[in-house]
Amino acid sequence: MVWTNLRRSVEWSPMKSLRRVYDGMLDQHLKSLRQMAFVAGPRQVGKTTTCRTLASSAEAYFSFDLDEDRRLIQLGPAAVAERIGLSELAETPRTIVFDELHKYSRWRAFLKGFFDTYSPRARVVVTGSSRLDVYRRGGDSLMGRYFLYRMHPLTVGELAGARAFERETVAPRTIRNSDWQALYTYGGFPEPFLKRNARFHRRWRDLRLQQLIREDVRDLTRIQEVRQLESFVMRLAERSAQPLVYSTLAREIHVTVDTIRRWVDVLATFHYGFLVRPWHKNVLKSLRKEPKWYATDWSAIEDPGQRAETIVACHLVKAVDAWTDLGLGRYELRYLRDKAKREVDFLIVRDRKPWFLVEAKLADRSLSPSLGYFQQQVGASHAFQAVVDMDFVKADCFSRTDPCVVPARTLLSQLV
Repeated sequence: MVWTNLRRSVEWSPMKSLRRVYDGMLDQHLKSLRQMAFVAGPRQVGKTTTCRTLASSAEAYFSFDLDEDRRLIQLGPAAVAERIGLSELAETPRTIVFDELHKYSRWRAFLKGFFDTYSPRARVVVTGSSRLDVYRRGGDSLMGRYFLYRMHPLTVGELAGARAFERETVAPRTIRNSDWQALYTYGGFPEPFLKRNARFHRRWRDLRLQQLIREDVRDLTRIQEVRQLESFVMRLAERSAQPLVYSTLAREIHVTVDTIRRWVDVLATFHYGFLVRPWHKNVLKSLRKEPKWYATDWSAIEDPGQRAETIVACHLVKAVDAWTDLGLGRYELRYLRDKAKREVDFLIVRDRKPWFLVEAKLADRSLSPSLGYFQQQVGASHAFQAVVDMDFVKADCFSRTDPCVVPARTLLSQLV
């Protein structure tokens, strides 16, 4: 008899009623691919909730945080297979979910053995904290055995019900004004977005930062200067949507430039924020120029202009990652700036070719001349000035090929 490990599915989170776009991505993956699905992303973005939602229709859900499951996993793949009855004939492959498996020191060997032995009869989803994405990079013995899905916070497109997995953009769909205001105020992490309570939000944000620095970063890296790192993180929060000048930050924190670079890489690895580099056909020239830093949680940004640009950046990087993870192409998020100090905030590159430009504004509807200039220079198909304070307009932004002022809510609703 097949044993099902769904005994903990009664009450796990108020977020269980919020269906994420990643639920659909994983459903599609399990129906069409034999490879394991790895789900990575920042702390408290909803990975475990999605995992448990998937487990409601799965044959088995195991969490390494639970003693019973941990003991079973440590016995090896054969013990898990016996528990869920993989030796029995079944019409379709069974779905098995492993949560927090990265905490097992031999998790790679366990998954390799389980996949190689039981992949014809089982489909596997692996998720956990953001450290899963870090650990998998250190000697990838699982090459060819999994596909990665990068989970991001909630966005306009996801709240509007965007579920297209065969193409990049969808028709514009509006969301409620209350949802838009909550997204702007409390950010896209599901729990503060749903609670919409300022006191809870402050406590949640402080705890998340503490866990990031004092648990994730300290435990996984050799960084010992925790207090200096905390000071550095506070300064980064003030610099979202700005170029990173490593030498200036090094002087402020009293560390070396190499230390600052290492810290930025670590924080980006743990999804605290991300870098957007300038676009240049010559990759080496692009790497030599200053990147721009964007925080994953825009709700902590006080400057309205920086917050508006960061919201747009987070929507675009989510779309770029999703399109790439779904195999629609290779996508990059870049920015443009020349020696004459003309600049456009974002350029979406598809398969090494510029696709569309986005200049993010809080309220300014005067079309930036840099959009038309750079559109001609790089040959992009579209050029948008996305204004955050504009009301939604039900019109396809991608029907325009000339530089165009558009509501941010309209453009962002057409993305994942």
